[in-house]
Amino acid sequence: MTNPTDPNASTPKPGPKPGPRPGPGPRPAVPVHPVPVSAPDVFGRIDENGGVWLKTANGERQIGSWQAGTVEEGLAHFARKFADMATEVEILEERLTARSGDPKKTQATAAHLLAELPDAQVIGDVDGLAARLTAIVAGADDVAQEVREERESARASAIARKEKLAAEAEKIGAEGTSWKAGGDRLRAILEEWKTIRGIDRKTDDALWRRYSKARDAFNRRRGAHFADLDRERAGAKVRKEELIAEAEALSNSTDWGATAGRFRELLAEWKAAGRAPRDSDEALWVRFKAAQDVFFQARNAVNSERDAEFAENAKAKIALLDEAEKQIDPAKDLEAARRDFRTFREKWDEIGKVPREQMSKLEGRVRALEKRLRAEEDADWARTDPEAQARAAQFTERADKLEEQAQKAQDSGKDRDAADLRKQAAQWREWATAAHSALSDR
Repeated sequence: MTNPTDPNASTPKPGPKPGPRPGPGPRPAVPVHPVPVSAPDVFGRIDENGGVWLKTANGERQIGSWQAGTVEEGLAHFARKFADMATEVEILEERLTARSGDPKKTQATAAHLLAELPDAQVIGDVDGLAARLTAIVAGADDVAQEVREERESARASAIARKEKLAAEAEKIGAEGTSWKAGGDRLRAILEEWKTIRGIDRKTDDALWRRYSKARDAFNRRRGAHFADLDRERAGAKVRKEELIAEAEALSNSTDWGATAGRFRELLAEWKAAGRAPRDSDEALWVRFKAAQDVFFQARNAVNSERDAEFAENAKAKIALLDEAEKQIDPAKDLEAARRDFRTFREKWDEIGKVPREQMSKLEGRVRALEKRLRAEEDADWARTDPEAQARAAQFTERADKLEEQAQKAQDSGKDRDAADLRKQAAQWREWATAAHSALSDR
């Protein structure tokens, strides 16, 4: 450390003056200096008369007197007082560097200490302390400006965040119909809102009114929705109770087809009625389903008995068909086949119904048997049909007459007419041959 009493010593230079922040990087911190308390004799002395002297770059000056103890004790006493002052300066430097507190207040405190420093009864590097206080006073304005800019930027950012949240709340309040998600989001917005600071009271109150109004609008619409829903559910409960009463009245019906159809209609009406209040909807469904179950269980029991009967009927009809298909042969004896088929048909009808899935196949076999009989009856009728025989005779007669006319035309020299008549006669002869052939085939 420089000895201020040395004529060759240079005058201590004050520390660098804080300036504006160079670009986007962090601003250089105000230097913090160690407190010189270990060698107070470098910056002061106590003479033989007890006078206390402070050594500075401008020479010595007396700052007081010491009579309470030894020289060493006196120097230590005034050094501690300097250390206390230096500690206060260090706190001001740290406050300014950290941007904590009001830079203007820090500046005022530093200026006050700087003004008191020439008369302070302390021993230490007063010149260095003065330079540090001067740096604080000079740099505080820049720091204050930076703090103002940072606060204004933070304020603008906070306003933008709250405006965005308010706009989102307004949209939910005006349009939202997802009631649970909308309510959850509005609560989340409120929690985020509470964390945003640094906005002036007037602006903050205006933004809060927007959020609060949006939340109230959402709550009103949600309340109206659930009030309407409660009315609808109350109406659904009344309607479902009416359907239950009708279902219970039908549960013992044995008019299976009509009642089953009505139960299907009741179920469709139940679904269309909507939901009843949550505490009663499930109980209502249990009652309605119980009435259905009574009817359908009874019907199923009857159907099971009927199905067993139909299965036995099917076995009997298959056996009857097997026998009839072997016995009935219209080609051998048409009259016997007719009698056997009538007997078969009577027995068939007496047996009764069969399962639906077998009905088509069995009826197909009956129709095939009946078709064989009808075909043979048609053939027999054709063989003995007077009209068919007369028609065949007419074809022959017409052919003979045309051939006779053709011969006369040829005898008269009308060869072309004769050729046309023979051609017509050949056509009629062909038809006559076919008609006779059909009669003989039958």
